[in-house]
Amino acid sequence: MKKIIILIPVFNDWESLKKLLDEINETIKGFTNTYFECLVVNDASTIAQSKINKPSNINSLEILNMKENRGHARCNAFGIRYVFRNKEFDYLLLMDGDGEDRPIEVKSLIDKINEENTVSVVAKRVQRSEGPIFKSLYQIHKLITFLFTGKNINFGNYSILTKKDVEKLYSKASLWSSFSGTVKKNVKVLNEINSLRGLRYFGPSQMSLFRLLIHSFSIIAVFKYQVFLRSTFIIIILAYLHSYLGNLSILLQIAIVIFNLIIFIVSLREKEQDLINSHKNLKNIENI
Repeated sequence: MKKIIILIPVFNDWESLKKLLDEINETIKGFTNTYFECLVVNDASTIAQSKINKPSNINSLEILNMKENRGHARCNAFGIRYVFRNKEFDYLLLMDGDGEDRPIEVKSLIDKINEENTVSVVAKRVQRSEGPIFKSLYQIHKLITFLFTGKNINFGNYSILTKKDVEKLYSKASLWSSFSGTVKKNVKVLNEINSLRGLRYFGPSQMSLFRLLIHSFSIIAVFKYQVFLRSTFIIIILAYLHSYLGNLSILLQIAIVIFNLIIFIVSLREKEQDLINSHKNLKNIENI
């Protein structure tokens, strides 16, 4: 029997979690010879937890209550590390708890990894649910990421990982800052499914412009050495073109230097010791 652990970070959004669990329960009902365990990482929510019942097709449901709020990325990092060190499993499935990772696609992820069970699968975002301004900014983020890292990162947290790949990731300092960047850097072969970004069950999207910037810089910071090398090459080209571009060449060079400084500062968030000690932030575990 294969065992799949579903990891979901939550902060205050208990009503969304209940709806998500119900929809996951409906999606997985057709799978036989599979044990499903759901781990919810409660990121020190300030809203009291409403009553949650374990759905019938989920064999085990645990809520890991954290002492202090650390943020979405670090909840995932803690959860990945916790699962590898404390659980027996075949696959680890990560998804957001607000409905934007559509639970109907859980089946596609599992079907895909069953086709080639040694290769992890990511949900490639082919359509987002936000407005046109955010979508345009997201495309700029992808373009800048590709320009300075050479990587086309078109997925977020929504994925299903083999145990072998979890072992590659769980101790990486960059996991503390960016899941998708760490996966792209350390997992050389990935399969993918096409994923449509869903709408939040309740309330507006939490991805503001500021959070998008931090998200973008955090991904790029995983590849900070490649960024420095590519930036140096671009600056040399701009210096060579100074006679043609004039002051624009100087301004672009200054912008690239500032950009590298920002990436360096953001990279300081990748704290290996904090990742190693993340278990100390675990308050208690509720078995539902």
